[in-house]
Amino acid sequence: MSRALEAAAAPPQEEAEPSLGLWAVGWNRLCRHRVALAGGVCILIFILAALLAPLLSPYDPLETNLHATLKKPSLAHWLGTDHFGRDVLSRIIFGARTSLVIGVVAVLIGAVGGILLGLVGGYFGGTLDNAIMRVVDVALTFPRILLAILLIAIVGSGTQNIMLAVGLFSVPTFARLVRSSVLALKETEFVEAARAIGNGHRRILLHHIFPGTLGPIVVQSTFLMATSIRVASGLSFLGIGVTPPTPEWGAMLADARSYMALAPHLLTIPGSALMMVVLSFNLLGDGLRDALDPRLKRI
Repeated sequence: MSRALEAAAAPPQEEAEPSLGLWAVGWNRLCRHRVALAGGVCILIFILAALLAPLLSPYDPLETNLHATLKKPSLAHWLGTDHFGRDVLSRIIFGARTSLVIGVVAVLIGAVGGILLGLVGGYFGGTLDNAIMRVVDVALTFPRILLAILLIAIVGSGTQNIMLAVGLFSVPTFARLVRSSVLALKETEFVEAARAIGNGHRRILLHHIFPGTLGPIVVQSTFLMATSIRVASGLSFLGIGVTPPTPEWGAMLADARSYMALAPHLLTIPGSALMMVVLSFNLLGDGLRDALDPRLKRI
């Protein structure tokens, strides 16, 4: 009887999560994170629009019509036209393709370079690690936009050079992140056991340490996607980014400065698209960070 009373008075125990792997548990947590899901849905919409741009665009984004310049939104042009008579909706859709491709390629460049440096430096340590980290520290002292401008000044403008410049400034961030994960993982028991049974450095790095760094890499990639798109748009806004007349949101904002009073939609529409995609990646990144953190039991 006393045991029954004690059991009834005891506080309810938290429901334990099922014994799933980290990624399965992370996916379940992410599905319960409504804000992150909203960001993911918004990103999916932009991705679909970029992939289906030729089908969704009502007009050719490069087609000019000097008889329909600076038109306000109407049934013929849902988001109006610019100073060359080009359809703004079509340029927004194709601009999503440009911005997302720049972001993906730039993050891939930064991830590949940063992961290699972080794995090698964190695992072997010593003089090699000190040399890598000092170079990373110097690179991190420069503001990202200034570093990108410097690289563009060296290699020239253009979409490919923008991807390279924006990707290179992401390398130090990935390198420091991966190095910190490697330093924690290389002292764990399963790595020591793998080393004790004769596994070489390459196998230990690729099969035992690298998988443990994937969670932080995925989270950081979503944040850097937002940063890369924002920096690329900033370079285009300054006139040293994507070469005209390629549709790109930053370049559209730059063109709209002279027509803010006559056609404010030229400024608000690409600005809103840029804000939405950057915000969506940040919201998704926050949700992934919470979902993939093994120290958290619940969201």
